[in-house]
Amino acid sequence: MSKNIYVGNLPFSTNDDDLEKIFAPHGAVSSARIIKDKFTDRSRGFGFVEMENDEEALKAIEAVNGMEIEGRSLKVSEARPREDRKSNRRDGGGGGYNKNY
Repeated sequence: MSKNIYVGNLPFSTNDDDLEKIFAPHGAVSSARIIKDKFTDRSRGFGFVEMENDEEALKAIEAVNGMEIEGRSLKVSEARPREDRKSNRRDGGGGGYNKNY
């Protein structure tokens, strides 16, 4: 079974291939993807790596977490499913427009 890994605090210059190269020495990488801003197509400074083997993935997390790349210390952990993440929005909506005014 494959394991999805969150990689944060990446340099904005990092691309998908760079991310894969960081994890490849630790096991088989199924995919590596940098998350980009949908309007500017610029890296958002984090990404996800999927590794084929759970044991290799856990070892990779341990090895890469805290690794310094271009002066930035990587934050690496097991990715959480979307439903486990809490929203930062308090009102449940987005933007400051109130249609009652």
